[in-house]
Amino acid sequence: MKHRLNTDKKSFAFTLVELLVVIAIIAILAAFLLPAISKSKRRAQQIQCVGNLHQLGIGLQVILANDHAYPVFATGRYVTWIDQLEIEGLGVNHPRGTNGALYPMIDFYEKGVWLCPAAHYPAHPWPKPELGSYAYNLLGVYPQEVFTNALGLCGHFDPVSGRFATIRESEVISPSDMMALGESFDGRIAFDRNLKGMNEYGNLDRHQGLANVVFCDGHVKSPTLKFLFEDTDDDALVRWNRDHLPHREKLSP
Repeated sequence: MKHRLNTDKKSFAFTLVELLVVIAIIAILAAFLLPAISKSKRRAQQIQCVGNLHQLGIGLQVILANDHAYPVFATGRYVTWIDQLEIEGLGVNHPRGTNGALYPMIDFYEKGVWLCPAAHYPAHPWPKPELGSYAYNLLGVYPQEVFTNALGLCGHFDPVSGRFATIRESEVISPSDMMALGESFDGRIAFDRNLKGMNEYGNLDRHQGLANVVFCDGHVKSPTLKFLFEDTDDDALVRWNRDHLPHREKLSP
């Protein structure tokens, strides 16, 4: 006698309630997983940003080894400190005109080691402004300081010629405790304590309350935003100035 197998398809069907339960379970699992994935992504972005600054710090050390001086804010040989670090520090060739003048290169500041993967700026029509991820400690602790009295690395400004003389390596009293480059949150190429308008593009939450900086000796740290831009303790202020003094008298009242 042949036995007939039970092939009733109804026994294999899901009910609507069972489908809803499965969907609910998937939604709950996704709710648990998405924050972890987002956190991992932001962590990876911070690691890449630290790596970028590490490379820029190496480029700075190359310049110091060759010139025994820091890049100036701007010079007739190159356009800005950015071009100096890109060409002399990182060894990247940039085109020149028929008269030998260097073309100002803005696009490179928005890619490669110059671009933090967590930075976001609005699209701009051409010609676009310089909006970059990293900035140079030009003026020191007091962002409204004029070039002639600056405590940063912009150079010694001569108001007669309008040119900058380099800050010699020996003029930085504590290279391991002075910041040379840091993250730019408003797209400017000057790194300073001026918080006004800094969150215009929503970048202050880039690394969950931290900011990556590279010091004059090339090492990278990730202090808190509060320590960088709000604290007025000596430890926080001396890191801005090449004489390694807090210069609290220069702070806004």
